[in-house]
Amino acid sequence: MTQDSSTFPDPVYADTVLAPLFDGVKAHYAGHIAAINHAHLVMLVETGIVGRDEGARIATALSEVEDGLDLSALRYTGEFEDYFFLVEAELKARIGADLGGMLHTARSRNDMDHTVFKMALQRRTAALMAEGLALAETLLAKARAERDTLIVAYTHGQPAQPTTFGHYLSAALEVLIRDLTRLHAAARALDHCPMGAAAITTTGFPIDRDRMADLLGFTAPLLNSYGCIASVDYVTGLYSAIKLTFLHLGRLVQDMAFWSAFEVGQLYVPNALVQISSIMPQKRNPVPIEHLRHLASMAAGQCDAVVNTMHNTPFTDMNDSEGEVQQAGYAAFATGTRVLRLLTSLIGGVSINAARVRANAAAACVTVTELADTLVRTEGLSFRLAHEVAAATARAVIARGQGLGEGHDAFAAAFAEVAGRPSTLSPAAFAEAVAPETFVARRNRKGGPAPAALDAAFAIYADEIGALGADLAAGNTRRADADTRRARAFAALKGA
Repeated sequence: MTQDSSTFPDPVYADTVLAPLFDGVKAHYAGHIAAINHAHLVMLVETGIVGRDEGARIATALSEVEDGLDLSALRYTGEFEDYFFLVEAELKARIGADLGGMLHTARSRNDMDHTVFKMALQRRTAALMAEGLALAETLLAKARAERDTLIVAYTHGQPAQPTTFGHYLSAALEVLIRDLTRLHAAARALDHCPMGAAAITTTGFPIDRDRMADLLGFTAPLLNSYGCIASVDYVTGLYSAIKLTFLHLGRLVQDMAFWSAFEVGQLYVPNALVQISSIMPQKRNPVPIEHLRHLASMAAGQCDAVVNTMHNTPFTDMNDSEGEVQQAGYAAFATGTRVLRLLTSLIGGVSINAARVRANAAAACVTVTELADTLVRTEGLSFRLAHEVAAATARAVIARGQGLGEGHDAFAAAFAEVAGRPSTLSPAAFAEAVAPETFVARRNRKGGPAPAALDAAFAIYADEIGALGADLAAGNTRRADADTRRARAFAALKGA
């Protein structure tokens, strides 16, 4: 039988796994571990599990350890498996192994890990929500300012109907509000505290899980202790919601790339967001739009990497959902923040080229649907016959290279052929019927582009954005208040 004389850790394992994890904890979790240590000690003393005098000595030594550690200088040496054991060893060195070991009573690295992950995600999600709400505010302000600004709307890559830039931006804003609502709902899964689950089944000590949740800024404990260490839906749900946000924003960005192309030209990107070719000085390259497109795709992909890692994993505590994966997921927050900030700047700066909109609208006969509608109302035709007249008129003016407004004679001929009688629509009435302004003004139904319909929608969007902002502020306040309560309780413990 071969004797295993090796000692932990294997050098390759230390280099490829333990050292990166150690550095990740330093970067992302040290402050949260300290918060958990403080809250847990306060709870142990308040419940009588640890005596007040012992608690005071532990608290004093713990502060000394935290104040004395230079995180930037710490390196993984193999002496301690991770940052948690380093802190525990430093504590024991000051007050002895017996007293120093009391801090870990009734807890495990399992419940600590998931609590740390949730605390880190809470703050990142709140910051991402704030950036998303800033974009929403910008979209709403721009939509209001561009309420009456005509554009050509496209379907299947072809000019379809006139609408307004405010109407288009409102559609994008509605999606963003739904995405932020989904993100807010996913973030609620972060607000339940795993502490007290210990390894799997809670503990035989009379802990106060509600007090722990309160001191750490959670709304309540996560109820089932097995779920505290096995459930990863707080990860998968959150990153799925983040992914959808950037998947949807990418579609808006793609439209901007199309609209700013020379052949369409209805979107003007300001010089501050345009790069000039190094060899072709006539080219205005809206490169930030390209960066937005690929960054949005990167953010979605980074979310997928986290969610897909959970596929076919066991329903138990496991490294697949822990340090390395959690740290990798933070890239989605970083990339997503870049997208939101750049898109907010772009939306605020772009404008519509009215001349190109007019030219494109006229050349593509985008108002011809309103001509058909007008014939139903004024001439008493069925919509199908009216549509036939409108189609024949559009074909004729396009063949001549005219705008639809110049085609009254073509219209009159088509009407007479289809209806078997002359039209009562005068050239002036015809021109009014096919004007883009008329098209928009007559679509004053709920959700339409007419000014009154849009104004009503703007009020709804403002209320929805305000409600999300209030919820975000409440969560931030709850955590800040918990930080204050925890600091006071820990300070009082040291003074006992």
